[in-house]
Amino acid sequence: MNTHSVTPHRRPRALIGAVTAGILVVAATLGGTPAPVSAANTLTMRGADVSSLQRSLDLGAKYYDAGGVARDPLDILKSVGVNYVRLRVWNNPISGYNNKNAVLGQARAARAKGLKVLIDFHYSDTWADPGKQYKPAAWAGHSLSQLRTDVYTFTYDVCSSLRGQGTPPDSVQIGNEINVGMLWNEGRVVNNDFAPLAGLLKQGYNATKACGSGIPVMIHTANADSNANARWFYDGIRAQGVQWDITAQSYYCMWHGTLANLYNNIVDLRGRYGRPVVIVETAYPFTRNNADSEPNAIGDATCDGISATWSGQAQEFDWVQNTARNAGAIGVFYWEPTWYAVRGNGWDPANINGTGNQWDNMAVFNWSGQVNPGVRWTP
Repeated sequence: MNTHSVTPHRRPRALIGAVTAGILVVAATLGGTPAPVSAANTLTMRGADVSSLQRSLDLGAKYYDAGGVARDPLDILKSVGVNYVRLRVWNNPISGYNNKNAVLGQARAARAKGLKVLIDFHYSDTWADPGKQYKPAAWAGHSLSQLRTDVYTFTYDVCSSLRGQGTPPDSVQIGNEINVGMLWNEGRVVNNDFAPLAGLLKQGYNATKACGSGIPVMIHTANADSNANARWFYDGIRAQGVQWDITAQSYYCMWHGTLANLYNNIVDLRGRYGRPVVIVETAYPFTRNNADSEPNAIGDATCDGISATWSGQAQEFDWVQNTARNAGAIGVFYWEPTWYAVRGNGWDPANINGTGNQWDNMAVFNWSGQVNPGVRWTP
């Protein structure tokens, strides 16, 4: 996800015709939770992006299980099926959160609970997504050649620091929703020229493998809405010799189309590139209401005839998991399930106390910190 405002790359949900047998399997089940088919895969990466969690805890947030008992939120998530956390890394955010030192602490906390860790490099001091890929201030005047060195050095430093404290990453993501590149403008894809971006991605990949040769590297786009766009991107980096281990996608149904469309994209990406696919971001509202003065990133939009209620949120998440599983994906991550309406934990790292939370209706915990009793991460 991104700055949690509606950005130009987001498109209204569109109905996609079910034209293949595989798609029809999913489309035909939208009246109820899709049942796994015989070829269904197992979701081995059942994740939650909890990047904002430490800030909430520092502000005194409390988290309650379905029985109303206050517990560590990581324990609550683990009890309902989570086995992986995703942590974003910003270079030098004004907020002081999501930088290297903060991520080191978050990784220790997650590993202490027996959870695996995915490190999500944004290569920015703030949100990076398809609509914006701002360079860190410290790299602002750097040439493309310098930026390649920057990416390698920063990636290796964070990874090796994690390894040094006994919590090496279980996987690493080079860039966040890089549909048309990262570290703009030097790393932006212009006129179908993927060479500048490819050079940056190779440095991130090489740094990760130098830190730990067995650490899987993901490359992440928000192209779940368009198979043509996904092919354009991954064909483009592959032609430049970029290596990656897992193809990562974002899927928000209000922006990225039907579950049938998601199924088709996963199947195609798996077959075309011969790599596992993971949905590293998804979410659904439990209410259309707003907890603060900041407009919700997703207000009235709903999908698949499912209401914005606790039961609706649980149902849509089940359907996304089942669709991903049936298409052969290996993981699904819910984006920021713990970022509930905690005053002072705003979306803008440059004004974290003065901005609201645009995700307060999308978390898996309600505005009092109680977990949605119906949400489960399932293999």
